Amino acid sequence: METAPQFFRNGPGPFTRLFIIALLSCLLIAEDTRFKYFPQLRQTIGVIVFPIQKIAYIPSDIYDRVEKFITSLNLLEENVKLRHLYLERREQLLKLDALEAENIHLRRLLGAAQQVETTTKTKVVLAEIQYTPRDPFNHKVTLSKGSYHDIQLGQAVIDDKGIIGQITQLYPWSSEVTLLTDKDHAVPIQVVRNGLRSIVSGTGKSNELELRYISINTDIQQGDILVTSGIGGVYPRGIPVAIVLKIKQDPASDFALVTSIPIAGVNRNRQVLILPLAQIESDDSLETSTIESGKNQSK
Repeated sequence: METAPQFFRNGPGPFTRLFIIALLSCLLIAEDTRFKYFPQLRQTIGVIVFPIQKIAYIPSDIYDRVEKFITSLNLLEENVKLRHLYLERREQLLKLDALEAENIHLRRLLGAAQQVETTTKTKVVLAEIQYTPRDPFNHKVTLSKGSYHDIQLGQAVIDDKGIIGQITQLYPWSSEVTLLTDKDHAVPIQVVRNGLRSIVSGTGKSNELELRYISINTDIQQGDILVTSGIGGVYPRGIPVAIVLKIKQDPASDFALVTSIPIAGVNRNRQVLILPLAQIESDDSLETSTIESGKNQSK
């Protein structure tokens, strides 16, 4: 009688297998609850298997490290590009701000030039400051216009707010302006409020002028607007010069020291206007318009 091949033989039935598995499960539960041998065995097996696990994880770790390295390189490159882009945009923004401020100043200069030309029937010259000395005690600037452009010694230089200085040195294509704040420079002035005439002098400081030899009884107050008086024929009449900042009175002296600040931007602007020598000193409309400009600046 022939027997079936070994691989065709049937094993235990399903219920037998279920019974064996359930019995083994109960034995394992009882052992784990009562004797606790298996946790120690698991720890021993874990210690033995740990190096194998580390070796098995090596390819994955290498892949993760390479991926992180490549990602960091990409992020670094992107960061450098973004920083360059930021610096370029920042530079463009700063240039735009500077151009906007210069545009506003040029518009104000254009308005001042049209006002002077309409009132005096003479043409003003627009010039640009090319050079400022590094010496802090030398309050002079060099302009881009000279004798070739019909500039003459003694011409007054203004911005959109008031007097800046006077041309004291002339060259073919440039000229030198002595600023109001120069210690050797003086301007005949008049107080708008009461018509008092005096002379304001530079102190050698960037934003300070002085009225010297003013009697302590003189009617002058803080906030008074000082304009050119036109005396001497150097500066046109009625152009804003300074605002009185403080008055220092010494009882032991017969004179008060009056300190003022220039109205014009003597050390801030790049473009200025050069007034012609032939000005109508008695023109009341010019005086009124420039005085009103000084009042607006003081506000």
